[in-house]
Amino acid sequence: MSTLPPKPAPKPGRVKVYRALYDYTARSETEMSFLEGDLIYVTDGGPNEDWLQARCGKNKGLVPANYVVSENVEQLSNPLHEAARRGNIEFLQACIENQVSVNSLDKSGSTALYWACHGGHTAVTQVLLNVPNISVSSQNKIGETALHAASWRGHLECVRLLLAAGANPKIRNQERQLPIDLAKDADTAAQLDAAMKVDTCNSEAPNEYESESDHD
Repeated sequence: MSTLPPKPAPKPGRVKVYRALYDYTARSETEMSFLEGDLIYVTDGGPNEDWLQARCGKNKGLVPANYVVSENVEQLSNPLHEAARRGNIEFLQACIENQVSVNSLDKSGSTALYWACHGGHTAVTQVLLNVPNISVSSQNKIGETALHAASWRGHLECVRLLLAAGANPKIRNQERQLPIDLAKDADTAAQLDAAMKVDTCNSEAPNEYESESDHD
């Protein structure tokens, strides 16, 4: 049995999302125009505290900090997670296009993929799985992966998508439970059982599953 720990998820870039309070018209080619109410995606790396590097839709450039960061400007925490949890595919795609990392973690240590699968949002799950370098088998603070969530909630199509993308069915949570241990319906359990019998599995986590034949 392998004792190698799971590979850590790629370190996400930091992106904060704000809703603009005022209109702003760019005054140079390096700046970006936006309208009141637009979602402004702010990344690290602005030239100074007065100007921020940002994106809005297909546009990007510098924006004045006092139009974006203040007590009167709404900041959206974990926007990608919120989109995934609600099944809002348009907002999800906007977040991805504006470089919000698909591997970012919320307070529970979960990824947006985890919440998409928890909610059974198949279309959102498919979009996330098509993003390069997504961590398919990332574990949250209780050791659960997106596959645990989909299995527990009985979302068979999400289970199929995850397995096709290389999700590891042999990861145990902190209670030593595999995704198959949480499956509540026969079809989901059958999918997981078949995947666990395949010799090759995703290298993100160790193979901890033991079949009955292992004890013979």
